[in-house]
Amino acid sequence: MNSGKTVLAQVLAGLSSKEFSRCAARYPMVRDTPALSAYDHFATMVFAQLTYRESLRDIEVCLQARRALLYHAGIRGTVKRCNLAYANEHRDWRMFAELAGVLMRRARRLYADEPTPLGLDVDLFALDATLIELSFALLPWARWQGTQAAVKLNVLLDLRADLPTFASLHEGDRHEVASLDEIPVYPGAYYVMDRGYLDFARLHRLHAAGAFFVTRLKTNTRYYVVESRPVAAASGLRCDQTIRLNSAKGRRCYPDVLRRVSYIDPETELWLIFLTNQFALDALTVALIYKHRWKIELFFRWIKQHLRLRGFFSTDSNGVRVQIWTALCAYLLVAIAKRENALPGSLHQLLQVISIAALEKAPLPELFAKLDTTNESLDIGNQLELIGF
Repeated sequence: MNSGKTVLAQVLAGLSSKEFSRCAARYPMVRDTPALSAYDHFATMVFAQLTYRESLRDIEVCLQARRALLYHAGIRGTVKRCNLAYANEHRDWRMFAELAGVLMRRARRLYADEPTPLGLDVDLFALDATLIELSFALLPWARWQGTQAAVKLNVLLDLRADLPTFASLHEGDRHEVASLDEIPVYPGAYYVMDRGYLDFARLHRLHAAGAFFVTRLKTNTRYYVVESRPVAAASGLRCDQTIRLNSAKGRRCYPDVLRRVSYIDPETELWLIFLTNQFALDALTVALIYKHRWKIELFFRWIKQHLRLRGFFSTDSNGVRVQIWTALCAYLLVAIAKRENALPGSLHQLLQVISIAALEKAPLPELFAKLDTTNESLDIGNQLELIGF
């Protein structure tokens, strides 16, 4: 039996105390709450995400019921509704954003040996954004359109292990294409995105940095064909062309040639036209690279279903951002714990087990150990006699 750390403390161990202290020192509170330190605040919010708590009162009742275990969970302060509400409103959300960045970098290092989709020996990223809907009546500051309120979460997902490697949070009316100015650019990496990111000036900056992109072409884009290459129609390909933009603005924003690939998906019979600056790969591989963009849609669906991103503990702008960033931190901490402890199963299975055992004192591998009963002798004959056969 583990007489030391709780399951929650073992999950939180994915973030070192030095890294946390460095982030917390960068964003001190104007008026700190001695009863609830920055780490207590972070640990409590991660606990709320992992166990899907409904409210601040819910968090307080659950933790107070297991008060004797809070020290072993890494929570030293007094967790009360008033303390949490004050901390959510006044502790700078940028601290939590930096903590998420630290965890992203650590998770990416841990999963660096995972194979890349399609066997490509390159970094493959998917970029997209999702709206997190809010109540306009309770959070009028997040007005999106009409009587709707929302914030927009932009994520750059590493398709090697389906882990976010960059994220930003903005108002709902901010266009997602602006995130192309924020994402880290790695020479030789591939960036897959939908046609909402078709901004030729920004795409040319990716091209100039030595990165590759795969996106979809809009129907109103003006271009002319420089060269056409033969394709295998049986594979779903319809054309593979080198094109150059024809409008004055297009030539100014993207003066180099581009590649246009037309493809009909055999499964959905959907006609798709891709645009890329990669000419070395065969056309079918370009189409298959874009197909992996769907993984970021699954990521957004996963975090909305399994983490606390539908109901919010605060109506304050800062508190909403704190909760969203701690949701990402919780996802990354579980992914790190899975890798470091060689835990079997999916992240969903891990989260379910952790949610009911967060304050138990048990080693993580022990919780997920499978009992081998293949060598146990079962007296089936006696059992059949007992039930009348």
